[in-house]
Amino acid sequence: MATGAGDFEAIVLAAGAGSRFGGGKLLTPWAGGVLLDGALAAAFAAPVRRVILVTGADDRVGAAAGAFAEGAGEAGRLVIVHAPDHAEGMGASLRRAAAELGPDCAGVFVFLGDMPRIPHAVLAALAQAVREGAPAAAPVFAGQRGHPALIGAGLLPHLRELSGDAGARGLLKGLGDRLALVEAPDDGVLFDVDQPGDLDRR
Repeated sequence: MATGAGDFEAIVLAAGAGSRFGGGKLLTPWAGGVLLDGALAAAFAAPVRRVILVTGADDRVGAAAGAFAEGAGEAGRLVIVHAPDHAEGMGASLRRAAAELGPDCAGVFVFLGDMPRIPHAVLAALAQAVREGAPAAAPVFAGQRGHPALIGAGLLPHLRELSGDAGARGLLKGLGDRLALVEAPDDGVLFDVDQPGDLDRR
């Protein structure tokens, strides 16, 4: 779903080892496919020209993502990159993905591969908030901020400087009330899978 000049992009972070899950988390069965499929479906549903998937610990993740994109008719919009320093944490994955962003990128949605229930209905509202001038936007449900965040063009240089495992959390926190908060229709913006028992909360 291209948006025209100054397009948004999407990043799906899928480089982690899933150690608390016991490994293989993103490829565990989920809703007739694998867990990663939910995050990819949301990313492709966003108003973006491309989806950049960052792999790392599990060599099978890229193939699974490619298969999903092919089946969804979205293979041409998927870009798979590898973060060799993925063990450092999300900062390394975001730096790697940011290197793929073009100079005309209007902003980037950041999806987490282990969040399969992102409500697609919130994505256009996040984009609208940034189009209207917010430096970044994030969904909220029941007073809690969730994912995905949409980071506007003015903040993208900072993605290339991130380190550690906090991802863009500090960047968003630093915005204070300049961060646009968009009400989400359900708790999918908060639901993630860390341990096998979390699958029962679907």
